[in-house]
Amino acid sequence: MTKKIIIANWKANPDSAGRAVKIAREISAGISGARNVEVVIAPSTIHISNLKFLTSNFQLGAQDSFWEDTGPYTGEISWHQLKHCGVQYVILGHSERRALCETNEKINKKIKAVLESGMKAVLCVGELEKQRDVAFPRIIHEELKEGLKGVKKILLKNLIVVYEPVWAISSNKNSKPDSPKNVFEMSVLIRRELLKMFGKKIAFSIRIIYGGSVDEKNAADFVRLGRVDGLLVGAASLNSKKFIEIIKKVSRV
Repeated sequence: MTKKIIIANWKANPDSAGRAVKIAREISAGISGARNVEVVIAPSTIHISNLKFLTSNFQLGAQDSFWEDTGPYTGEISWHQLKHCGVQYVILGHSERRALCETNEKINKKIKAVLESGMKAVLCVGELEKQRDVAFPRIIHEELKEGLKGVKKILLKNLIVVYEPVWAISSNKNSKPDSPKNVFEMSVLIRRELLKMFGKKIAFSIRIIYGGSVDEKNAADFVRLGRVDGLLVGAASLNSKKFIEIIKKVSRV
């Protein structure tokens, strides 16, 4: 049985290295007996090196990556640097990055670089507003098609697609989590789109997960009823007790 994957996206939190280490240690200790779940913590870049030697019970992720190797790229963090720090997963195309004018073309370059490096790419897709009369928002079709354009098929086994509707992200005003029923339907449509793009074998090797106001109360339902392969957790992942509870509940599904 393939393990479910739970990814913590800490965004620009916490405010100090000491706090980051404290949360990571609490999570690691709390999930030591959890089975059937793969846990990834993606801290802000400044905290990656602080968590590098604490990963006995979780894997290290990053929230973004530049597509070029080391070189004259002021302000960027290259895939090579991340890999050297022990990063195994990289979140790409998150809506908060897209809101800062990150294009599908740039995301595509990043995905190619990350996958070719041997790390796993976590591609976020999702619509800005809830569209009750649209089964499969065109923006998701475009984010998948353009984001994965030209990616070598042999590398797609290391791709994870996150369905994270922007309207459901807890940091947005009036947000609320999607329903497990709708998440299931969207995951089926995303899988169908991947099947059209890459064929059955590859499409079913790509894990599809959900993100958007995930907490300890709804996590198990998203996995059990939404039938996704895991979860991307934002705010709740900064609370070690809540995140541990999410992991334990998913492990029992």
